[in-house]
This record gives sequence, C-alpha cells and structure tokens, in this order.
Amino acid sequence: MSTSSGPRGEAAPGGSGGSSPRASTVIDVHAHVDVPAVYGLVQDQPGLAAEQAAQFATFGAGSIHRNIELMTTSYRPLLDDLSTRLAQMDASGVDIHAISVVPTLYHYWADAPLANDIVAAANEHIAAAVAEKPDRLVGLATVALQHPELAADQLRMAHTELGMRGAEISTSVPGGDLSDPALDPFWAAAEELGSFLFIHPWGCTLGSRLALGYLGNVVGQPAETTVALHHLVFGGVLDRFPSLRICAAHGGGYFPHYLGRADHAYQVRPESRLMARPPSEYLGALYFDSLVYTGDALSRLVSIAGADHVLLGTDYPFDMGVTDPVARVDAIGLPAADRDAIVGGTAARLLSL
Repeated sequence: MSTSSGPRGEAAPGGSGGSSPRASTVIDVHAHVDVPAVYGLVQDQPGLAAEQAAQFATFGAGSIHRNIELMTTSYRPLLDDLSTRLAQMDASGVDIHAISVVPTLYHYWADAPLANDIVAAANEHIAAAVAEKPDRLVGLATVALQHPELAADQLRMAHTELGMRGAEISTSVPGGDLSDPALDPFWAAAEELGSFLFIHPWGCTLGSRLALGYLGNVVGQPAETTVALHHLVFGGVLDRFPSLRICAAHGGGYFPHYLGRADHAYQVRPESRLMARPPSEYLGALYFDSLVYTGDALSRLVSIAGADHVLLGTDYPFDMGVTDPVARVDAIGLPAADRDAIVGGTAARLLSL
C-alpha cells in the first residue's frame, strides 16, 4: 500500500455514504486486502490447480472470468492503494477497517512448510499496512487452519509479534469441519489470546449445482457459514471454549433465522442433543456482521441476535458488499445505544481497541 495521510473521523466524515453526526468510532470488521506475494508462493503447485478446478465448478466460468477481470481493474487500487482506501472509508463514514486477506488466499491445501510461508507473507503484509496508518487500520491474521498446532502458533505470533487483534478463518478445512476435535489446539489458543475470529467462507461444497448465475456466492457462501456455525454448536466447540470471540460474515448466513428447527431437533432427536443447551441458547456466544442488504433483514437480525451482537461489515471492496453501511444502520431507527454498539462499540471491545 502506498503511504497517504487521511482524516480519522471523530465526527462523521463527509461523503455520499455518511450519515448523521456521531460521537462513536465506526469500525468495519469485514474489509479485505490482497497479498500479491502469496501468488508467487503457490503458482505451479498441484494443490492450486485442484483448488481452481473446484472454484470453476462452483462459480462457473463466467463468474470466475468476471472476478479475474475485476481483480485486475476496479478492485486493484481499492485493495492496494492506501489513499484510495482511506477516501472510500471517509465516503462510507468508516473510521477503522479491520483488514483481512481476500479469502481466495487461504490455500488450506498447502503442506506445513508452504502454509507457513503463505501465512508469514500474508501476515507481514497486513502488519505493514497497519503500520502505515495505525489510527485507521487494525489487522486480522490468516492461519494455516489445516494444521491446527501450527495455526495456534501462528495466531500467537500474530498477536505477540505483529500486533494483530485476531484472525480470519474459513468455514471448513479439507476433509473436516470446524467441529473436528483436531482443531481444539487452535480454539484453545484463540480463547487464551482473546482473539477476534472472523469466519468468512470462500466457495461452497455444493459444487456445480451453484454454477448458474453466481449462486456459488449468492447462495453458497451463506450456506457454508450456516453449516459452519451449526458445527460449532452441535459439535460442542462453544461448550469446550465458551469465551471464544467469533463473528460470522454475511449476517451469519441462515443460522440466526431458522434456529427453531434446530431447537426442535434438540427436543425430539436424541442424536441432536450433542451440546449442553438448546441451539438457540448459543446465540449469545456468537456475533454477526451487518451485511444483509435490506432494512427488514437487518432489523430481524438485530431482533434475534441483539444489537450488541451485530457488527458493521461491508465486504470492502467487492461488488457483493455495500458502500453505505452506517446509513443502512441509521435507516432502521434504533435507539442511540443500540446503533452505536453496531457501528463500532462492540467491535472496539472485541478487537481490544
């Protein structure tokens, strides 16, 4: 990222995405950054070829080619240039980005040595970006979740040596879900460190059924998040590690909105009683970003999860995101305390700002 100065919005920055004057610091927990160095590490790797084939099957050639085009044109300055990012933040009324890698860079197929190189390159890039503008950016690390002990060490290093506030992880790893007990060393480290864990999928295991019309993103990504959150609940992860700070992208998918069915299964199916309490009682252990697009959907998410469990998220800079997140929160007419919790108050606490 190139160096630039830019105002830190103590009052509402001006711009088309701004809203009424405010005293609270506005924090976007869903903002991405690219790491070009990772591409050189993974090129010509068999695992990359297999990953790309799966993405073509899920998203379809048309959507893949469109994404490649956008990554080389309109997204590029927004991802790479700090002054461009700051200008967009100001226009959107956002004071702070919690930056995480674009999820195409997880590369959970990599063996441990390569995975360590990928994570080091990504996390050092994020830390350098934050160092350029520490009043406007905070860092979320990436980790090699497919190697849980290594991921735990990487998370510790991210916190203690790079000043990170948490990590972005996907909704599964090859051959396993987030309920897999093999991941417990990572969850234990995250709980001990007070890490903010941002769950963000890429792709969908439904494969070519979603190749039509970008359904791999439209339907698939929320579906993956829904499955992942159910695994955290039904797999007992939230019982074993009750102090985890987990926020799910895209409003948590469908998870918050259909827990009545999960609670019913808990009551009538003995094999569904794998956790200590009914599934809906774990809502208080989870957080969700506000990227649900409509006022009705956001109002319902807030009514289900509570205003103190919804955090501002934009999916910057992608076209499935939004550029007026504060205005969307203001439009649903919440009490001031609830509104301030969503736009930044809760994120500030979870990120230890």
